[in-house]
Order: sequence, then C-alpha cells, then structure tokens
Amino acid sequence: MKTPVPISFEFFPPNTPAGDEKLITQVVPELATLKPEYFSVTYGAGGSTREKTLKTVQAIAAAGHAAAPHVSCVGSTRAGIADILATYRANTHIRRVVALRGDLPSGTAVGGEFRYAAELVRFIRQTQGPDWHIEVAAYPEYHPAQRYAARDLQHFVDKVKAGASGAITQFFYNPEAYFHFVDATRKLGADVPVVAGIMPFHNYARIAQFAQRDGIDIPRWVALKMEGYSDDTASIRAFGLDVVSALCERLIAQGVPGIHFYTLNQSALALELCRRLRIA
Repeated sequence: MKTPVPISFEFFPPNTPAGDEKLITQVVPELATLKPEYFSVTYGAGGSTREKTLKTVQAIAAAGHAAAPHVSCVGSTRAGIADILATYRANTHIRRVVALRGDLPSGTAVGGEFRYAAELVRFIRQTQGPDWHIEVAAYPEYHPAQRYAARDLQHFVDKVKAGASGAITQFFYNPEAYFHFVDATRKLGADVPVVAGIMPFHNYARIAQFAQRDGIDIPRWVALKMEGYSDDTASIRAFGLDVVSALCERLIAQGVPGIHFYTLNQSALALELCRRLRIA
C-alpha cells in the first residue's frame, strides 16, 4: 500500500538498561515496519544527555535504520559542537541532525558561544558541508518565551536562511495554527518543508501539562471530554486516537510534507494511528 506521506519518529535516550533494551529490541523494530524516513533522538538541556543520545543513535544506526540526533547550542562552545559533529560524521549512517537552541540546565546561567539556533545552523552548514540534512524547530503557536509573533516568525526565517533543510513543528492540535504558520513563513521567503509534529495522547494529564508549559492549545471540547473520562484509560485512548487521526487526515489532505510522531518511547499508539491513516 502506498504511504500517503513520509513519516518519522522521535525518541528520548532511556535512563535505564531495561529502557535501552525495550527501545532497541522492541519499539524500533515495530516502528521500522512502517518504513519511516528516520528516527530522531532528543538531547537534554545543555547537552545533559549527550552520551546517552550518542549511544541511542549509534544503536539505531547499527540496526540499519536512519538516525538523526538532536544537537542544541545553548551552553555549548564551537569546539564542543564540532566534536559532537565529528563523532556523528565518523558514523557513516548519520548525515541528518535536528539543530535546536535548547535550554540551559536548571540553575545554570552561562549561555555558551551560540545565542540563537540560526547561529548553530550556520556553523553546522559551514563546517559539515552541503551533504548534511539539517532540521530545525518550528512553532505554529509561537515559541512560549516569545511575546511577539512577528519576531518568532523572523527567527524561523533566519534559521532557514542560515542553511536549514527543513523543519519539524512543536506538537499541536489546532491545524489552523499550522497552516497559518506555513503560509506566513513562505511569504517571508522560508520555503522549506515544514513537517507536522504530532503527539498522540499517551497520557492526557502529562500531555496537558506539556501543552500548558509550552503554550499549546488543546481545544476546549477535547480537554473537557478528556477530563470527563477521569481514570477511564480505555476511553481516553480511544477518544485520543480519534482526535489525532482526524488531525492527521486533515493535514495529509491539505498536503503536509511529512508527519513526525513524538512517541515517548512507545510504539502502540503510533502503530495504530498509522494503521488508521493507511500508512503500511
């Protein structure tokens, strides 16, 4: 069956040996059956999971799958970033990175040698050449730390002009925000694919917490219905799948260039969503 849209999946570096084993021996092989473009692996604040990210990326690549490490620049030096990129370049399977500004670890005040993600993108492009695919972040509902939408749009355009190949959005549930963001940035000259970041409702309370922290709108009718289910996990799962399936169907119908699933290191919901979307 023809895949209606390219897909990819995001993981975080597991904190335990059991988590490592489950991810590499179960979750990755199950999702690999869907033929994703790549698997990405997150990078902790200030590089706090650098070695774990490297280990996870190398394990995915060793299993024969395309892997894309996240690299963040806040709290980093040019020499440190160059060292990270050299390590990944030494692994012949890795030519894609997700370049982010990132956050400083709690209680840390030193920002490092990069101020914005555009500077990191420019550094990667200048030092690694044209063969690397550089993804950047996009915020359909704007970055939570940014007061003015126009400035956030300009920051995105700056990343594209610095050499970004494409973008992955923060998760969202309001498709109008995505379409508006894409139209607005294209008018400003940022003509790169903007892949939709999709977060299934793995755990409603946790996702609602993420959304509140990051300024993401969960439609009121969805929130009220979810809260009404209380501890009925089966109903929450079923309704959540319906909501996210409908969101993805609309995105696909209107030409989204790709879907990036935030898996939280789980495969079941992503597999079911792809089944419903006829991605096989």
